[in-house]
Amino acid sequence: MVSSTALLEHEDWIAARRRKVTAPDGALSLVLTHWSPAGQPPVDESEARAGHPDDALFTRLQRADLDSTGLTQEGYRIWRQDSPAQQAFEEIEYYDYDPAWILPGRFELVDEERVVPFEHIKDAGATRALPVSGDLVFEVDGTEYRLNAFDTVYGGHAKLQLVFGDRTNGAESYGAGRFLFLDHPTSDRALTPGDSIPITIDFNRATVPPCGFSNQMNCPLPPLQNRLPFPIRAGEKRVRFADGFTL
Repeated sequence: MVSSTALLEHEDWIAARRRKVTAPDGALSLVLTHWSPAGQPPVDESEARAGHPDDALFTRLQRADLDSTGLTQEGYRIWRQDSPAQQAFEEIEYYDYDPAWILPGRFELVDEERVVPFEHIKDAGATRALPVSGDLVFEVDGTEYRLNAFDTVYGGHAKLQLVFGDRTNGAESYGAGRFLFLDHPTSDRALTPGDSIPITIDFNRATVPPCGFSNQMNCPLPPLQNRLPFPIRAGEKRVRFADGFTL
């Protein structure tokens, strides 16, 4: 029996997700991501805004260039609420809430300085090293699984971001895998490699990555160790657009 409180909380989360992706700076609004050549100065904002309406949002970003010796690439993004994706968006499809996919697990510290190569959808097979200080460890049907979740900041808070694949991808859910954000666990003592902290892993909060809403996003793909050999029928499935629209 699913509690009414849990269902209401899940419905609130679904509503919050819709507000986020449809916001002025939500993934559906992103119409352009531009990167300058490595080592070049950033593009002037007035030049970047040329041809876009006054209410378009402009944001800057940086990354390490893959084809040089770590030189910085300057980039910018343009966000518009009149984007084709916003106009064609209908809804995010979901699996029914299932408390069976709320799993007890642990975050096991491996090395605070460890980085793991993640392939990104627009990097033509190249990889970017992301900080992965520990592993998420849990059991399904008596088998233990150990997945890499990288350290990130989401909504202003320290998080673990799990990029995972499962047997629903492409058939029922977004083909390139899904994301799950978890609060970064804290401990009342200093941890050393091998130590662990209990953590709850709620796959009902699995999300379609931003690249499922905009072709201007460059999402990390699930590494081999994060591709689960069974279906996880929980959380978001995929984005539904009006007939005839493709990203």
